[in-house]
Amino acid sequence: MKFENTGIETLTVDLNRLDQVMEHNGMVRAGQWDYERVTYDYKFQIKEGIYYLRIQGYATEGDVGSYDAYIQLMTPYLGKYYYPHGIEYGEDEFFPEHLVKQCNKMLSSIYEEAKVFAE
Repeated sequence: MKFENTGIETLTVDLNRLDQVMEHNGMVRAGQWDYERVTYDYKFQIKEGIYYLRIQGYATEGDVGSYDAYIQLMTPYLGKYYYPHGIEYGEDEFFPEHLVKQCNKMLSSIYEEAKVFAE
């Protein structure tokens, strides 16, 4: 499930500031990066299953590995985890209304905090 028109996809933010904003909102980057891309995840374990809110971005300038990059964020999305196959994001998936509402709230908070540091 894609979250269109959150404003997040319009932001380009310094990686160090972005890491702070994401961490403040519970999003984890961990080892999910390479020198040109980053992925932030938030894991939900609810009665309906395991879901991940994911925000990805790519470096428009600099290098992620050296913590010297500006990251263009992309459209956030939500996926359901299936063992052992992984995460499915398709239109056919069921996403509980309370989960979607919580994700929208988180995305709004991330946008408001990140836009202060956007270029």
